[in-house]
Amino acid sequence: MSATSKIILIILLILNIVVLLGQAWPEGAPPFARTVNIIFLISSLLFFLRLLIKK
Repeated sequence: MSATSKIILIILLILNIVVLLGQAWPEGAPPFARTVNIIFLISSLLFFLRLLIKK
């Protein structure tokens, strides 16, 4: 796995933690939680598609 892929995975993991916290504790979710959810879903989709196309 390349260094770029590792960095992208770390970013996706951090975004995933924010998304999960927002789901588990909705009252404590920051006002930008919806944006983080959308960014996470789109970036995950693009990353996985890139992995599929590479192989």
